[in-house]
Amino acid sequence: MKQDNVVRTKTYAFAVWMVNLYKHLRSTEREFVLSQQILRSGTSIGANVREALRAESSADFVHKLNIVLKEAAETQYWLELLKDADFITKQAFNSLNADCEEVIKLLVSIISLTRKKNSIQVKHSELA
Repeated sequence: MKQDNVVRTKTYAFAVWMVNLYKHLRSTEREFVLSQQILRSGTSIGANVREALRAESSADFVHKLNIVLKEAAETQYWLELLKDADFITKQAFNSLNADCEEVIKLLVSIISLTRKKNSIQVKHSELA
């Protein structure tokens, strides 16, 4: 699926940004707790997308992508906290948060389309 490739690529790129943010927070800001939180949740997004792409069923796929949505929401929380605590600039926050929002929108779209497709298939199978 083309969308799967886009979300896979975007979430991997986002994970790389999170690793770089982690390195910056550790070395420049000397921040050790929040940096681990953002690293964990921010890289988990891509890892869980990879897992979802190997789902055993459509229901499993949707379930795994919902987990990704939760990780993305958590990542947004840590980004907001890092901005408000002056560990990252507003400009850095805006860029990273925009990337996270884009991933969330892609995920919501994929989940919605998958559910709609499954709903149509169920209705057709009920007719048989």
